[in-house]
Amino acid sequence: MEMTGTRVIAADRATVWAALNDADTLQACIPGCEELTGTPEDGFEAVVKQKVGPVKAAFKGGVILSDVVPETSYTITGEGKGGVAGFAKGGASVSLSDVEGGTELSYDVTAKVGGKIAQLGSRLIDGFARKMADAFFENFQATVEGTSEAD
Repeated sequence: MEMTGTRVIAADRATVWAALNDADTLQACIPGCEELTGTPEDGFEAVVKQKVGPVKAAFKGGVILSDVVPETSYTITGEGKGGVAGFAKGGASVSLSDVEGGTELSYDVTAKVGGKIAQLGSRLIDGFARKMADAFFENFQATVEGTSEAD
């Protein structure tokens, strides 16, 4: 499955970049994220609970950042295991650019699932993944814009 998109965030690039690298901000923005620890340099460990159709699972996994160009772009790669529910793995290329009114965040996501979750069918999985990505970026935008207005 692949997804691409962009969002304009009403904040400067440095603020958006800092938020993309902050464990507390990311945890608050990832739907179902119960725990996120680590650093951009060493990688992050996460626990995310989600229900995909009739399958409910707690995914535990890690995320690594690579190809880091400060305040410009990085590639994020991760894998999570959900026990009998299966696994999810994938990555995203994220880039930032200056636009009128703030910073444009562009993303190109690839994801793959296996196990019980994969048996649900690609339409259900793709719809769920899009919903999760949209929720993350809406939460991220609201968090960053709220933070930048308070400064």
